[in-house]
Amino acid sequence: MTVEIGKEAPDFELPDSENGKTKLSDYRGKKNVLLVFYPLAFSPICTSEFCALRDINADIQSDNTEVLGVSVDSRWTLKAWKEAEHFPNKFVADFWPHGEVGRAYGVFDEKRGTTVRGTFLIDKQGILRWMEVSPTIEPRDQASWRKAIADLEG
Repeated sequence: MTVEIGKEAPDFELPDSENGKTKLSDYRGKKNVLLVFYPLAFSPICTSEFCALRDINADIQSDNTEVLGVSVDSRWTLKAWKEAEHFPNKFVADFWPHGEVGRAYGVFDEKRGTTVRGTFLIDKQGILRWMEVSPTIEPRDQASWRKAIADLEG
């Protein structure tokens, strides 16, 4: 499946770092959602990206926008990582079926068994409004996230 800007984003329901389940469609009519796919919790680049989100770009997560980190890690790994680093955002576990949501968004790397760095902004109606896919070994420039959110909230 390939996602397209202007089309409905694939819905999902996944275990989360809060010991519950998160369903993308539950945000409809309430908040925009920034989905941040990353390879693995506790890895150096992923940690630095989410530390920058926590320390420099904390205002991205707001009353209008929810940030959801998505990886193939288990919910328990995500919970431990969140607690260790004091990350404010929620993480969801695309653990089983392994990488199913990453595949739906076109960012699952079959050879590595993880996702590449994909970022997707979904509006309150569930429509994909912006996306960016980066190589696994390169950190993302979060300034583009800020611009996309500002443009959407206009």
